[in-house]
Amino acid sequence: MKANNARIIFHLDMNSFYASVETAYHTAWKGKPLAVAGNPEERRGIIITSNYEARAKGVKTTMPVWQAKKLCPELIVVRPNFERYRLASREIFKLMYAITPFVEPVSIDEGYMDVTDACQPNETMKLAENLQQKIKRELDLPCSIGIAPNKFLAKMASDMKKPMGITILRKRDIPEKLWPLPVGEMYGVGKKTAEKLQTIDIQTIGDLAAGDVYRLKQLLGINGERLKNRANGIDLRPVDPDAVNEFKSIGSSETLPMDTTDELEIKALFQALAENVEIRMKRKNAAARTVQITVRYYDRKTITRSKKLPNFIERKVDILKVAMELFDSHWNREPVRLLGIAVQDVEEKHNIIHQLDLFTYEKDAEKEKLYTAIDKLTQKYGKNPFIEVKEDIENQPRTSFQKDFLDDYKK
Repeated sequence: MKANNARIIFHLDMNSFYASVETAYHTAWKGKPLAVAGNPEERRGIIITSNYEARAKGVKTTMPVWQAKKLCPELIVVRPNFERYRLASREIFKLMYAITPFVEPVSIDEGYMDVTDACQPNETMKLAENLQQKIKRELDLPCSIGIAPNKFLAKMASDMKKPMGITILRKRDIPEKLWPLPVGEMYGVGKKTAEKLQTIDIQTIGDLAAGDVYRLKQLLGINGERLKNRANGIDLRPVDPDAVNEFKSIGSSETLPMDTTDELEIKALFQALAENVEIRMKRKNAAARTVQITVRYYDRKTITRSKKLPNFIERKVDILKVAMELFDSHWNREPVRLLGIAVQDVEEKHNIIHQLDLFTYEKDAEKEKLYTAIDKLTQKYGKNPFIEVKEDIENQPRTSFQKDFLDDYKK
């Protein structure tokens, strides 16, 4: 994407997501207080989330089920169904991705979109309204959307009106809408950080914005300066589609200066994109087995097409060959506005294969004494003291807090 000082960022945040998904599946529960809890049959079960009807009765996240039932005897309490939530999340992100390839999932129920090139500035509110209504119409799920020139302000904006809110937060609005808020309500400021800030008489976001940067750095390290910048509406972070898991996907996209059907111009851009991907893969010493292209047409319709390969590839020429094959097979000959190439199923090369050759033999031989010493310690103490023991998560139930599925919408 081309550099653009006047960015338009959406932060989309689903409203009481788990509970909303449950009522979308069970329409008889609509309008009734509902909560999702780990063990609804047990008094010690904890409320994971609740809908707005339940919240109006005082039901809160982390509250014991018995206490919630005491406050709201008619409360419907259900176990979480993470596969159901995962499916709903995938459909939500597909609708976002249909608008722009610059989608950054943050969690199962929220994500950023850079729509700078997806609409004219005067169409921003209409685009947000259409997306919000489409999610409600097609999935029966409510969401709030924050619109701002950067990610921090968009996140703050999405929290300002719930449910089904759309809030624009411009930099000129910061003194009126942001600075009077308690510092603990600022995104990125947890309870402990807020307590530390209060020790130097910073009570509001406005106090933080005006705070002494050196004093803040003494108190919070580099995060002190970062928070001061955010409080002043400064946040240069891009919306990064690869942020979920750098080693799942590596990509590069570019908007053309003008919509085009010129095959030479299209191929030239694909060559540049393939080179960018190759450079990024080299930096990570990685290779990949899947190539995906993104094509956005003049009417903003966006498609993705991918091909899984029998072997890992890493060179520009191989990436470009597959990308062009995909494009030639699926291009409808209409003018193109944006192109993108991403490689997926990415692995660091040392994880793919380890060959003992003349170049690695000496290094491996040098490590032999270390391995022998570790073996002796293992025999003495019963386990390898230098290996971090990690849970086997392959067979664990997946929860909303795992991010390994957040690029499902691209498949």
